[in-house]
Amino acid sequence: MDWWVTLIIIFGSLIILFATGLPVAFGFLVINVFGVYFLWGGERGLNQLILSMFDSVTNFALLPFPLFVLMGEVLFQGGLASQAIAAIDKWLGRVPGRLSLIAVGSGVLLAALTGSSMASAAVLGSMLIPEMEKHGYKKAMTLGPILGSGCLAIMIPPSGLAVLTATLAKVPVGGVLLAGIIPGLIMGFLY
Repeated sequence: MDWWVTLIIIFGSLIILFATGLPVAFGFLVINVFGVYFLWGGERGLNQLILSMFDSVTNFALLPFPLFVLMGEVLFQGGLASQAIAAIDKWLGRVPGRLSLIAVGSGVLLAALTGSSMASAAVLGSMLIPEMEKHGYKKAMTLGPILGSGCLAIMIPPSGLAVLTATLAKVPVGGVLLAGIIPGLIMGFLY
């Protein structure tokens, strides 16, 4: 069977599973199990799938991910994120476009604290979007600084993506994290 026919069958099956209301994670799991069974030689393929799952779960270098998520949740639930944003607000004073600058400054700070761009963007969005809309900011000027600075967590250590990339490339994680400091700060300054 050609590769494109196999691809069409996989995507079609996935769409059918999604249409039944099956959650996305379980839909992908079902497709993966059937794909492994039929494409990797039956029972041998299932054994290889289990070994691959075990290797990915027991990888020590991926340990920071749940801790990054925990740190973001602690900052949000404990009110520390709102205090950090209030401190940046006081540092900036009364400058034009203050809320956009607060979004960028808070994005840099949250990137350095959480290491997760999703957590950073979620905290910034939940706290700053209502305030920006109240002050009459347009939608693009509301979302742009928040999403842009939320993505700074990809560069600024401790970056979850940098840890994952270093792990997959089998290079030292510390070196990759150190290499992201200056470019991340430059990006924050340019924003």
